[in-house]
Amino acid sequence: MPAISRTLASRRQFLLTGSAAAGGVLTRSQTSKLIATATAPAILTQTGLAAANSDKLRVGLVGCGGRGTGAAGNALTADPNTVLVSVGDAFPDAANRAIDGLKAQFGDRIQVPNEKRFTGLDAYKQVIDSGVDVVLLASPPGFRPVHLRYAVEQGKHIFCEKPMSTDAPGLRHVMESVRISKEKKLCLVAGFCWRYDLPRRAFYDQIHDGALGEVKSVYCTYLTGPVKPMQPANQRPADMSDLEWQLRNWMNFVWLSGDGIVEQCIHSVDKTLWTFRDKPPVKCTATGGRMIPNHEGNIYDHMTIVYEWENGARGVVAQRQIPGCYNDNSDYVNGTKGNGVSGWSKPTVRGEKNWRYSGDAPDMYTIEHQHLFRAIRSGETINDGDRMATSTLAGIMGRAAAYTGKEVTWEQMLTSNDKLVPDNLTWDMKLPIAPIAIPGRHPLL
Repeated sequence: MPAISRTLASRRQFLLTGSAAAGGVLTRSQTSKLIATATAPAILTQTGLAAANSDKLRVGLVGCGGRGTGAAGNALTADPNTVLVSVGDAFPDAANRAIDGLKAQFGDRIQVPNEKRFTGLDAYKQVIDSGVDVVLLASPPGFRPVHLRYAVEQGKHIFCEKPMSTDAPGLRHVMESVRISKEKKLCLVAGFCWRYDLPRRAFYDQIHDGALGEVKSVYCTYLTGPVKPMQPANQRPADMSDLEWQLRNWMNFVWLSGDGIVEQCIHSVDKTLWTFRDKPPVKCTATGGRMIPNHEGNIYDHMTIVYEWENGARGVVAQRQIPGCYNDNSDYVNGTKGNGVSGWSKPTVRGEKNWRYSGDAPDMYTIEHQHLFRAIRSGETINDGDRMATSTLAGIMGRAAAYTGKEVTWEQMLTSNDKLVPDNLTWDMKLPIAPIAIPGRHPLL
């Protein structure tokens, strides 16, 4: 199997077995008013795209790991009149590996000469400035706020992988970028892929149409094994800098990944908010910690968050990344008239009228890119920015509750000064690893 095919397969399988006000500070009521529920995506066939498909779109990729390579493959699959013309990554080996894998599947649609393979900490700028029409942002999420702002400032259409930040200050930066993108009428599609999955769209339509009555509780699981275990410290080359070591193991550092709840389980947080029509919770509490030693990493390997809404409804999100345990990636919704389940099998509703999804289930990763390209070609604007920011902040809020052991409110998170991402990164800088958070001692900033 070609490398890109393996990447796409593993990306899909992981999910199945394991995606404003000026200044960006919104109250809960403002947030709710700004978020518009997207219409259910249609199945966009290649024939349907062809009518407005006369211009070749040039795509640039920022972040050439498994997720970025997968996103590039999804984009090229979604629209046959697209070409990849530029890539950027912190490391040349990642950039070259992505190009080799994509070429094996897409051949001459990979038009990335050596001078368009950018590496280093400013590679994102070089990709965005290289003459691309669309940029795919898929670097470690600690960099996302800066990368997103630059792409918006340069007037590019954007596919922005989840999550959109790892801390609240960065998320406010994202909110402002979303506002600017709307002013510029840029298309911005978020990597919350379940929003483009037809079975889940139908499931949440059932909920929003009242099939369960008033929703009283939601339980969403993201129980999997480790995504990318931390390398032992004795495997670190003597001449490797602090920054390179942490980037090579980025999923294990909270400033880069946001922890498991923000990096991977954010899909479950997003679906929890989807259940409540993207109205943010009032507050949350959480428990969590680390059971399996992680060498130098500082993320938890399990966390359970209880969100609460104004009407007393609660949403529970359970996340775990520990090997040898029971796995589940499902959503359980309970209302006054019935209950619904969306998991490994087709979504179902049991209530006054039972329902089971029976339609098509095309690849949701392809669909999200189809909608992006179709909007660009038609001159329409698609913008997932408000809800992608709300879901990301809800994940950061849950992590804050677990780390501190405190009850955390939405308003506290909107003004939080807990900045994790260092300023002015350089390869030779000293970058101490923050100790793993201890509830009851870790401050709520």
